[in-house]
Amino acid sequence: QVQLVESGGGLVQAGGSLRLSCAASGRASSAYAMAWFRQAPGKEREFVAVINWSGSSTLYADSVKGRVTIARDTAKNTVTLQMNSLKPEDTAVYYCARGRVGGPSRDYSLYDYWGQGTQVTVSS
Repeated sequence: QVQLVESGGGLVQAGGSLRLSCAASGRASSAYAMAWFRQAPGKEREFVAVINWSGSSTLYADSVKGRVTIARDTAKNTVTLQMNSLKPEDTAVYYCARGRVGGPSRDYSLYDYWGQGTQVTVSS
């Protein structure tokens, strides 16, 4: 089994920054892609960013590109999401997910382990 625990969410003013972390425990996740998704109230879960197993390839949603950076530390089994220039529309619960394969994907159906989420609220 794999457990994913997110942290770092909170309340921030528009234009501010937050750094989310995801700690993976249990079976090794270093061979798999790791991603962040988010879900706002009344909306479907949407892709935010993904990093491949080696950290050499990343993908970002157009809505966050240029403001968000995903990174992973294989030795510590952690994945981080640095978010800058936050906007009220970034308000959502952010979920960390582990992919079924090592390559990056925007398709949430290709992720088999999920964390419980961390709330990010951006005030205007």
